[in-house]
Amino acid sequence: MTPWVSPIMVALVIALLITVLDQLTKQIVRLSFALGESRPVIEGCFDLTYLRNTGAAWGILGGQNTSLTVISLVILIVMVIFRRSFLSDTLEHRIALGLMVGGIVGNLLDRMRQGWVTDFLDFYVGNHHWPAFNVADAAICVGVGIYILSSLWISTHPLADRRSSDSSDAERKERQTDVED
Repeated sequence: MTPWVSPIMVALVIALLITVLDQLTKQIVRLSFALGESRPVIEGCFDLTYLRNTGAAWGILGGQNTSLTVISLVILIVMVIFRRSFLSDTLEHRIALGLMVGGIVGNLLDRMRQGWVTDFLDFYVGNHHWPAFNVADAAICVGVGIYILSSLWISTHPLADRRSSDSSDAERKERQTDVED
């Protein structure tokens, strides 16, 4: 990371970009489509379809907007307050944090203003549709994926000390068992 770029600034810029892109694309869909309307982008594979989701991912907890709003706010606060506990100071983790925060904020804005989240990215094969989603949902999933995968190879991850001490404890126990036999 270059010295003139604050690590947290990377996360904030990404979060802001994701939030703006998410809100802009949702607004375009709400203004250009009737509810339930679909327009093919790639015939037989991908449509833009205007849907309203009152639940979480894939419609889970439908109609629980107040609960999901509170959960989103709590998750945001926990992520910001405890970020040093679970994030290393690497570019990968800052990108992941920015994607997750931007996605949560994007969907939270919809929930607070409208009482539902606008979904419009509709992928399918034949009559089998993946649940529709939006830019915020995609950012959250990609952010979580980056966080998990990069945590596996980042030696400075806050949990790395625990992993190495757990493995050394296991190795010590294994050597003890070998000596006793």
